[in-house]
Amino acid sequence: MSRLSVILLGVVLLLLEFPLNAQPVKRLYLANDDHTDYMWTGNEAQYDTVFVRMLDYYLRQIDSTQHLPDDFQARFNCDGSYWLKTYQKFRSPAQFERLIGRIRSGHISSPLNGLVSTYGGQPTEAVLRGMYYAGQLERQWNLRFRMAVCMENQTLPLGLSSLWAGAGAKYSWRGVCGCASKISHESLAHRRNQLYRYMGQDGRSVIMKWYNRPIYNGRTLGGYAEARREKVPTDIVGDMGKVITDLSTMCDTVSARSVYPFNVAGAFGYGWDDLDTYVSPAFTTAAQRYSTATRRVRVSNEEDFFADVERTYPKLPTESVSYGNEWDLYPVSMNETTAHIRRATEKLRSAEGLAALVSLKDSTFARDLKTARDLAWEAYGLYWEHDWTADGPVSKRERANWQTKLHHRIVGYVDSLYTRAVLAMGQQLKANPGARAQRFYVFNPLNWSRNDFADVAYAGNGPVRVIDLQINREAISQLIQKGGKSFVRIWAENVPSVGYKVYEIQQGSPTRWPDAAEVAGEFIQNDYYRIRLKKSGVISELYDRKANNRQLVKPTYGRLLNDIGTTNPDAGNSLVAENKGPVSVTFKAVSNDPIAHTVRVTLFRNNRIDIEDSLQANFGDVKAWSFSLNLDKPTTNHEELGAILTAKKETRGGHYASQNARHDYQTFNHFADVAEPTYGVTISNQDCSFFKLGQSIATAARPDSLWETSAQLNALAGGQVDTYGSGKKDTLRLGIYNQNGVKDLRYHFALTTHSGAFDALVAMKFALEHQNPLVAGAVTGNAGTYPETTFSLLKTDAPGLLIWGLKPSEEGINNGLIARFWNLNKTAATPTLNWALPIRRAWQTTHIETNEQVLKPISTSLKTSFSPRQLNTYRIQF
Repeated sequence: MSRLSVILLGVVLLLLEFPLNAQPVKRLYLANDDHTDYMWTGNEAQYDTVFVRMLDYYLRQIDSTQHLPDDFQARFNCDGSYWLKTYQKFRSPAQFERLIGRIRSGHISSPLNGLVSTYGGQPTEAVLRGMYYAGQLERQWNLRFRMAVCMENQTLPLGLSSLWAGAGAKYSWRGVCGCASKISHESLAHRRNQLYRYMGQDGRSVIMKWYNRPIYNGRTLGGYAEARREKVPTDIVGDMGKVITDLSTMCDTVSARSVYPFNVAGAFGYGWDDLDTYVSPAFTTAAQRYSTATRRVRVSNEEDFFADVERTYPKLPTESVSYGNEWDLYPVSMNETTAHIRRATEKLRSAEGLAALVSLKDSTFARDLKTARDLAWEAYGLYWEHDWTADGPVSKRERANWQTKLHHRIVGYVDSLYTRAVLAMGQQLKANPGARAQRFYVFNPLNWSRNDFADVAYAGNGPVRVIDLQINREAISQLIQKGGKSFVRIWAENVPSVGYKVYEIQQGSPTRWPDAAEVAGEFIQNDYYRIRLKKSGVISELYDRKANNRQLVKPTYGRLLNDIGTTNPDAGNSLVAENKGPVSVTFKAVSNDPIAHTVRVTLFRNNRIDIEDSLQANFGDVKAWSFSLNLDKPTTNHEELGAILTAKKETRGGHYASQNARHDYQTFNHFADVAEPTYGVTISNQDCSFFKLGQSIATAARPDSLWETSAQLNALAGGQVDTYGSGKKDTLRLGIYNQNGVKDLRYHFALTTHSGAFDALVAMKFALEHQNPLVAGAVTGNAGTYPETTFSLLKTDAPGLLIWGLKPSEEGINNGLIARFWNLNKTAATPTLNWALPIRRAWQTTHIETNEQVLKPISTSLKTSFSPRQLNTYRIQF
């Protein structure tokens, strides 16, 4: 045969295999992900058992298919790192090491998150702590976990993408149920993007796969069991054939109902609502049976799908919108339990900041709390587990008891660390030996100098005066009663950044100062505000004295300011002035209208109004604290998760998605600001997870009815906000009934006004000061290891940079301090962190403390770089 004949024959054979009009080979990924409905389908013991048994089963299946081509080898995908922790707990070290080996080989995958959670109601730091176990595994076993997931619930926050990416994730996938939802099925069937970059305000992103869900079924593309069609398939491989057909049809499609211009597609998830699934051979068989010359089917670990997408389609569209809240709302059905965790999360900032200072001088500090700490991080990853609907086989009572147990783990650890750190810090400062005067320090966990009040327990008799030892000058002080105990309250000035000042209590009459506020009848006022507090606890009048006595209360839909639903503002006991003195004055109201409650309004020497509300009765309906403001068509901005959002739809300049979203409740983290272009009110909030603007509603017909310009903010105090089903027999209230019997619920707010436009930095600093009070502790040391009168560990040169956390590293202080900062500015920044000690080594790390980039400190300074609105974490060894 001639050379030309050979060439022609080769061309003919090539054309037979790949015709000239052939389409590119479609690459389809079939992933076995067993969706976990923890404490819904089964209880703790049942799920912990099946986690271990299923991982044992899939490890055997992986071993038995190693002889097959790579595409057809068995793989399995956990949907939470709690699977791995459970296996580590109940299997031997050798067995766990075998599991780690299969994670490293790519046959088993796990996301960073502990379990599938709802995220809309979580504090930012709670999200990060819930991923800490995965970070510990990364460092111990030299691994990286590149996925994070949020499943079944129909909504998704904007800033979660930044937190995931900052923790090291690159990929995520979404599948929604569509059940118990106010978002229409038609809406869920039409997404603008099905494969895109889910991007935060800082420019960090993860690649997101979130397909249209064409029918009301979790077992379909866009559902949470995409690789399954029948509830109980009689032919599992044949059932998967339908999935392959759906994927093939979707690929490279541009139509009125589906836009998917990609030749790479994946169907993830098989487990659905089942307690356990053992179907590995079906995936291997289906991949082999349905692979053809133009269609490659691979048994997937999910990450391989995303790696293919990343290589093939480097320019994906981006989305930076919030889809609001839905199942996220249900933890407010146990609001005091949830609020206590929120308070503990904030208290952690002071506890860990003090622990950092103590540990720099005593590397053994709090080592014995490691087990409690790890259980607390685990509890953060579990508490907001997505099945708060509490409508499954596990009873509401059992679910509530489990939530309470997780609450105890978090609060117990934080309280223990806080108490011990306060005591230990005092032991590292030198007392005044032989003197009758009592010394105490005041610690500021924030990274700017502050003027604020501080309370120190005092069992002696008055009168007393308090001396600021740094400047040898008397501080303004008063004696107060709080919770049946006696305290000295001082007005502490210029308490340094991440540092302390030392004061001394001396016997003797203090200098007479005017009271911080005047009380007359129903009014309390200072230089900044004049407030009318009614007997019911509502504020009917609030005048800004620095703005020409502008009245800030406007009755709206029958509600005033700080109104829990009062029908008669004058219903209640006589008003009482408490703890009246030059630092602060508190005005108290007690009423039973509409429920037994107490309101305390406190004015200080600055422009902050503190409001402490409490309920003394159980309730079963939905309640909210209303703040009805006299503002003209204002815009509301608020902190979500790792993001500051404008509460408007994206089509009108806001951050909320114009489709596929629910808009009636917004996430209420540290603050919400309601403002006109040149004037506004900032509301700091510690205990409520959500707020509603005006009479915003969500129905299947109108899930996006957001009252964007309402001047009434309603802080959700608790209740079961949604029902499921219709008619008396099948209507079910989602969540836990009657606040799980709790009769004592607490809420803490603070208000301030501002001239000019909304400023995120100013609002956040105001809220952080309110929610992170100065810490006072007794000075008891014999020989101080820190300076006697004042010390600052850290100073920063960028006003927009806020410290978000400072703690010893997870592996101990010998591995450095971990410092997390948030650049609240809308512009990039290159701030210098100036520390009090010489820096030996430094790294930028992920938010879960895995080193990523070596930095070059100079003496005590560290130059850093932040994108706009970016959260960064650093490891520093001194």
